[in-house]
Amino acid sequence: MITLGVILIIIGLLVKSLSILWTIGIALVVIGLILNLVPIGGSRRRVW
Repeated sequence: MITLGVILIIIGLLVKSLSILWTIGIALVVIGLILNLVPIGGSRRRVW
C-alpha cells in the first residue's frame, strides 16, 4: 500500500492536471504506515 501511494504521488507530481492522485497517494502512504505500525488482532505472535 505504501508503494502504491508513492507511485501515485510521483504520477501526481509529474502530471500537474492530476493533482487528486497526489492527495490519494499521501493518504495511502499514511494509512499504510499506520497499518504497519499498529498490530491488528493483538501483538502476540503464535509460533507452532
